[in-house]
Formats: sequence, C-alpha cells, structure tokens
Amino acid sequence: MNQATTHPIPARGPADHDVRSQIVTAATEHFSRYGYEKTTVSDLAKAIGFSKAYVYKFFESKQAIGEMICANCLREIETEVRAAVGEAGRPPEKLRRMFKAVVEASLRLFSRDRKLYEIAISAASERWQATIVYEEHIRKLLEDILQEGRQSGDFERKTPLDETTMAIHLVMRPYLNPLLLQHSLDYTDEAPARLSGLVLRSLSP
Repeated sequence: MNQATTHPIPARGPADHDVRSQIVTAATEHFSRYGYEKTTVSDLAKAIGFSKAYVYKFFESKQAIGEMICANCLREIETEVRAAVGEAGRPPEKLRRMFKAVVEASLRLFSRDRKLYEIAISAASERWQATIVYEEHIRKLLEDILQEGRQSGDFERKTPLDETTMAIHLVMRPYLNPLLLQHSLDYTDEAPARLSGLVLRSLSP
C-alpha cells in the first residue's frame, strides 16, 4: 500500500538530463509570476535564456512542461496522503486519515500559489495524464484500505468491492479535482469528519 509511485510524463531528450529539470524549475517560477495561460513557449525560452527550438528538444509543448509541474504537485499530495494512512492502525482510522489528508493537502495546493493552480485547473479540465494517474493511485489506495477492512471484519462484504470503491471515490472527488475543489471551500473544515463518518457507518458489517 505504501509502494513508490511514478507519474509517467511524455518528455524528449535524455531522461536524466539536467536541462529538463532546469526548464521545469524556471517554468514553475515563470508560471507562478505570470500565469500558465498567458505564457507561451517563446516566453519561457526567453526567460530561461534558451532558444525555443532547444526547449522543444526536451518538451513537445507548453502542456508537457505544465504536466510535469502538475505531476510534481500531485506527487506531493499523494505522498502526504500515503504517509497519513501509513500512520494509522486499523482500516477505519486509515479511511478517516485518508479523507483528512486529501482535503488538507489539496487545500495547500489551492492556497499556496493561485497562478500555479491554473495549471491544475487546465490539467483537470483537459484530463491530462498526470491527473488520470493521480486519481487512479488514490482510487487504488482506497481499494486497498477497503479490502483490508473486509479481511479484518471492520467493513461489510456484501457489496462488490469495485462498486464500493467507486462510490467512496466519488464522495472524495470534490476534494481531489481542482475544478470541483474551488466550489467546495466553504465545507473543508467539517467535510473530512462528516464524510468519513457517513462512509464508515455505511461500511459497518
């Protein structure tokens, strides 16, 4: 359940090339200052001191750069969620901590840098690979907790596992998806406890 995860993002050039990291770092700073939508690859190349053609040797588009940045942010959230779950004992507490960590980590992404959050908005609305992989990792983590709870006798076993997993994932989705999160901010203080409590009552054997 705590295995290392990766977010495969299409990229050009040698995989370990320092220039790729340099471009991503510079792009993160540039997007943070000017916004993702208003920035072009030419703007980035000029800010970094490279030619646009050289940037294209490592990334096929501005979206590819944005997706790498997005994947880094989502990896931070996933790591935090897994750490919170790993600190819990029994499956019910793991589920409670998962709800709480998802909301808190997502809020930090939302509030830390609103211009960078534009990238997350684009990623969610256009279904970038980084967001698809992230949601699948969270869904799989949830499924593992549910499976463990069934084996320990904490959760009911009558409902098909995939059906239960999908239903709970949908309950969590307003706090996983940046497009939905911005409309759920009024409920973030009480949402984790209330939602996880409701879900846990529905899972009782």
